[in-house]
Amino acid sequence: MTFLDTHAHAYAPPVEPQTRPAGHDLPLPQDVRMREILGLPIAMTDYAEAMDVMDGMIARRERGYVCATAVHAVMVGQDDPEMRSALQGSTLTVPDGMPLVWAANLLGDDLRDRVYGPELMLRYCERSAEKGHRVFLYGGRDQGSLAQLTLNLRLRFPGIKIVGGYSPPFRALTDDEDNAIADQINAAQPDIVWVGIGVPKQEKWMARMRDRIDAPVLAAVGAAFDFHAGRVSMAPEWMQNRGLEWTYRIAQEPRRLLPRYLIHNPRFVAKVALQLVRERFSRDAL
Repeated sequence: MTFLDTHAHAYAPPVEPQTRPAGHDLPLPQDVRMREILGLPIAMTDYAEAMDVMDGMIARRERGYVCATAVHAVMVGQDDPEMRSALQGSTLTVPDGMPLVWAANLLGDDLRDRVYGPELMLRYCERSAEKGHRVFLYGGRDQGSLAQLTLNLRLRFPGIKIVGGYSPPFRALTDDEDNAIADQINAAQPDIVWVGIGVPKQEKWMARMRDRIDAPVLAAVGAAFDFHAGRVSMAPEWMQNRGLEWTYRIAQEPRRLLPRYLIHNPRFVAKVALQLVRERFSRDAL
């Protein structure tokens, strides 16, 4: 053995540190297990995984959108091709209502809980305050309600960076107005845009605007804006856990919500039952 052999390590070139891309240790959207329910890909996930996926999208600057989807949205998607396309094109469609959890489990999954849009918004606003994510709010009944929501979130999550907000009119917007809103959002440079303009407008808006907005994450959370602004009260937790929130909501807004639940809920049950029969028949035929 020569001198060089015994001391080879002294002449080894220095090893350059390996830089790993941002967000490499965070889950990708495609890592989340999906279950098709009535033709729509529903994520079999929980709050922690959904938020980690959103963190990864922000870290990697990957653009997508998240839908917190309940029975109403699923059933609108059965009749409205644009809504169906928006839900199918979503990066992550989380089960917002307990009936979707029950349907998934009936079809063979083991989903423990829903990912409720208003709760997801609160949990991720807390994380955004910790991580410094920049937040934009798109929705609300009016500018006054949006201002109250902004104040409430800042009081609840000190340090949260809410960099802008806009409450759109209830009418359909022109393409020029959409472009102006996209410019406003892009100028604020948010990491996440929370969208609360109701089903199916919010899902269609995200699908239509996705390519115009630079923020990595758009997330539709329905009535969360009204709840967290204090305009509408949320059902007690025991009602939410038992899937009875719809009765509480009907009592609050019977004229608007009663027809929705009377039409969509029975249709949902019937269609899920039909899907269950078809899947069992297909398995038995193998």
